[in-house]
Amino acid sequence: MHKPKVLFVCTGNSCRSQIAEGLLIDKAGDIFDVFSAGTYPSHVHPAAMKVMEEWGIDISHHTSDPINKYLKSGIDVVITVCDHANNICPTFPGNVERLHWSIEDPFSGWDFSNESLDTFRETRATINKRIDEFLISRKNE
Repeated sequence: MHKPKVLFVCTGNSCRSQIAEGLLIDKAGDIFDVFSAGTYPSHVHPAAMKVMEEWGIDISHHTSDPINKYLKSGIDVVITVCDHANNICPTFPGNVERLHWSIEDPFSGWDFSNESLDTFRETRATINKRIDEFLISRKNE
């Protein structure tokens, strides 16, 4: 049975797309193959790792990958999680479903304090809600 491949895309592939990848794998990794990429990849933000760890999800092994790595990977669903990535995301070959979630960037620098963790927690909550909605929409198809 074919597991649909879902790719989350943001600019740096350091925060939002990494959180989304971790959450969807945790909730439905048995149903979907899940990946994330960036239009200008950097590396996974330590605060993203920390807020996911709070929920028992380890994304410390994730890498920040360029979007071109996935262009010929048979992706079924591309979900852009930032406006910039949505504007410059390349067209994937085949019958690819394209979704856009405009989610505010929690990134304010590579140094983070407990104060900025709250921003990452808000981002995690927003993405978690969107993923729940995504999964409900899949069950109704």
